[in-house]
Amino acid sequence: MKIDRFSGPVLSLFRAVTGLLFLFHGLASIFGVFGGNRGTGQAVEFGAWPGWWAALIQLVFGALVLTGLLTRLSALVCSGSMAYAYFVVHQPEHLLPLLNGGELAALFCWSFLLVAVLGPGPWALDALLRRDRGEVAVAHPPVVATQVGAERA
Repeated sequence: MKIDRFSGPVLSLFRAVTGLLFLFHGLASIFGVFGGNRGTGQAVEFGAWPGWWAALIQLVFGALVLTGLLTRLSALVCSGSMAYAYFVVHQPEHLLPLLNGGELAALFCWSFLLVAVLGPGPWALDALLRRDRGEVAVAHPPVVATQVGAERA
């Protein structure tokens, strides 16, 4: 069984789940649902810097990543917002994420960077729109050591 055939669908699921979790953080912070901002049961005060603006990014760009629309740009914005959260909010407390409470910010940052680099996967609105315009998605197979050696021969 060739496991590479699952890479596209798994990437799509990874993107969708990561976007959904981010979207939930935005909903909790802006509307006070799902336990509210940081479990307080409250929403972040409208326009408060940086919390409300971060929540707006989580809501809007999390939804875009979830649906796979403008995915690379949206994932890059999400990654950047989580890098900001880590270095401005968490890292001054301690260097290590385990000790400064920044594990979630670090995981979201790197997860969204991965999506920005690899793209949305085949189950995304971006892919559907490409197909409607008649564009063909170019699949790049992973390069492994045996392929590199074979190409030189």
